[in-house]
Amino acid sequence: MVKTIEFSLEQGNCVLIENMENSIDAVIHPVYSRAIIKRGKTKYIKMGDKELTLSPTFNLFMHTKLSNPHYPPEIQAECTLINFTVTESGLEDQLLALVVKKERPDLAALKEELIQQQNEFKIKLKELESGLLHQLTTAEGDILENIELIENLEYSKKLSIEINEKVEIAKETEININVASEFYRPAASRGALVFFLLMELTKIHSFYKFSLDSFVIVVKRAIDIVADRMNPKKKQKEEAGEKPEGEEGAEPAQEEPKVEEEEEEEEEQGEMTPRTLAKRVDALTDSITFQGFNYTRRGTLEQHKLIIASMLCFKILVRHKHVIQEEVDALVKKEVALEPPHQAESLKFIPEANWAAVKGLETIKVFEHLISAMESEAL
Repeated sequence: MVKTIEFSLEQGNCVLIENMENSIDAVIHPVYSRAIIKRGKTKYIKMGDKELTLSPTFNLFMHTKLSNPHYPPEIQAECTLINFTVTESGLEDQLLALVVKKERPDLAALKEELIQQQNEFKIKLKELESGLLHQLTTAEGDILENIELIENLEYSKKLSIEINEKVEIAKETEININVASEFYRPAASRGALVFFLLMELTKIHSFYKFSLDSFVIVVKRAIDIVADRMNPKKKQKEEAGEKPEGEEGAEPAQEEPKVEEEEEEEEEQGEMTPRTLAKRVDALTDSITFQGFNYTRRGTLEQHKLIIASMLCFKILVRHKHVIQEEVDALVKKEVALEPPHQAESLKFIPEANWAAVKGLETIKVFEHLISAMESEAL
């Protein structure tokens, strides 16, 4: 490692040190602390008993897989720390892009095309600006008499106005695409919630570790299942014995089924009404939840499956604000009363060891009448 760093310092190569632990070898301290010696225009770094010429293109990257590394304060002050750990909001945006790409490939393709167009517009404007500056600096004589330069200026101005108009149209289109994509956010949010639940399972046992790449495959499978289940097929209609339109003797259909049939036809043609879109998003959310849990339970012990199902249920209820986090914490962390009163005879079905915890729940508003309700039920 030392020889590699010494060679790279002088040659201007980049060095990547992977899988570092909490400690860093003291031999590379002069490098990451930037202990640079200047002599004239040349910079040197002393490693051990050697003085090495520092190339301006040299870079040192140190990588760790530790989720929460503890480095000394001087390391954090002298190095630029970049955290590549995925966050729930970041993962939600990634899954939203995935869901939209699978469900609405037309929107995904249009958005990619817009991004490419905007980049091309920026490049074109930069080229126009550079060209104008070059022409102005190399122009000879009176600029006002240089017809070619004036024509180029007029052409550049016209082209710049056209590009700016196209940029404004692209921005409006992008806003419309984002609005249409936001309808699928509940499904992406549920996927992020399930994945971060998987990340917390290491608190139950250290071997419960899940990969984001494999979870993305599970999400894709869940989306495909919904697509296969909800897309109507002509064979199903024929097997149901539907009569063609205009056939004599056909009974008049009721209003609601007719509306549903029209919505199904629109969905089949790629057009979704607000009602069918809401149903689709609900189906995607349920499918991602079930497939995520199904994927998890296959790699967990039997005694932990009920715990995981309960954790998932609580997280969903908290996300939808049906319960608050304080109530869940009271159940999980078990608020224990320090001096519980004597247990009534009618409540002897509660184990004595759990009586203090049951009494402690009364400190939470939603459970304040818990014991009186149990007493009335017992009577």
